[in-house]
Amino acid sequence: MTTARDLFLIGMSPESKDSVGQGDLSLALAGAELIDLIGAGTATVDGDRIVPGEAATPDDRLLAEAATGLSRQAPYEQVEDWLWRRGRDLSATYQAALEDEGELTRKRSGRLPFGAERVEPADTPARRRAADRWEEKEPVLAALAAVVGIDGGRRPDEEPGFDDEAVTTVVASVHDAVMELEAVRQRRNIENSAFANLWRGP
Repeated sequence: MTTARDLFLIGMSPESKDSVGQGDLSLALAGAELIDLIGAGTATVDGDRIVPGEAATPDDRLLAEAATGLSRQAPYEQVEDWLWRRGRDLSATYQAALEDEGELTRKRSGRLPFGAERVEPADTPARRRAADRWEEKEPVLAALAAVVGIDGGRRPDEEPGFDDEAVTTVVASVHDAVMELEAVRQRRNIENSAFANLWRGP
């Protein structure tokens, strides 16, 4: 399993008390993929740019797609640009893949057969590995979870404990991107409220 898969399973877990925004999660998944590519030697970070490495293509299908999508022409892609490009609808991509693999199951809330349907992790070895990593407060997983607001992630005042400067850069970039997305949401809400008030009149 990859960090992105683990993060998605943790985000979908019934134990996660807070609802995670799909846009936020998509950005964090892209960051998780990049961190795994760095760990595998498939990419490095030079300043704020992603430099592709010479390592073999990852076995994981989604991570392999991420590796294939790396820009291989100088001056290379900035980390933030990668997050926005790779992160587009990435949460939906992971959900579809994990459902196909039997890692996710659909359940209806309440006792009625027509109650609201929800998706949650199935009881599989992959889910248990993700849960173990979560219980151990693995620094990267905890930090990315905290960025998207998953309850139980690292608190903002806690040191992340990363040994790799590149990982620190990626996590910081995910945080900045999520904050930017939230600012866009707030601006749209204000604009929509103003438009609604205009139509209602005095």
